[in-house]
Amino acid sequence: MSGAIDFYFDFASPFGYIMSEHIDAVAAKYGRVVVWRAMLLAPAFKVSGTVPVLGMPVKGEYFKIDFARSARYHGVAFRLPSRFPLMTTLAARAFRWVNDRDPAKAKQLAHAIFRAYFVDDVNIAEEDKLLGIAAAQGLDRHEIGDAIHDIDVKNRLRALVDAAIARGVFGSPMVYVDGEPFWGTDRLPHVEKWLATGGF
Repeated sequence: MSGAIDFYFDFASPFGYIMSEHIDAVAAKYGRVVVWRAMLLAPAFKVSGTVPVLGMPVKGEYFKIDFARSARYHGVAFRLPSRFPLMTTLAARAFRWVNDRDPAKAKQLAHAIFRAYFVDDVNIAEEDKLLGIAAAQGLDRHEIGDAIHDIDVKNRLRALVDAAIARGVFGSPMVYVDGEPFWGTDRLPHVEKWLATGGF
């Protein structure tokens, strides 16, 4: 099979960030392309009855260790942000707007947002900081500023989130290959084996 791979992520997800650094390269080895889909986990958590991992007693402390260890394992720079988690609605809207116009530029923006948050500890929920990240990628600050408050962009993001939940997306990252769902960065080897073998 040779269909596109769907990559769902939330900009507040450390594992989504780690996956974002590798998924395109893995897909390219097998002649696949990746469709990036920035979403919001909060609505998915409501449906699935999940809470942010750091809010879980005992388990939350483990994840602080696992985030950093997973990043080291995958060779990705990482530090836990001082504000974690945070709302990524504006970042997701910005990505959505750019992606509708230029998917390659949107991926570039996504990388910049992820790295700003998980490497440089930039508060990507702050509009001014987000617009600064976009401007540094050569995007028009004023256009992005208008877009993230545009009702059509809001509705399009809401529709994407609703469609993702209906499809079964409940966490970040979640990757679909030939309709097969894979959840979590630790499933990246599974994704690659699926691509190499055509399924298992």
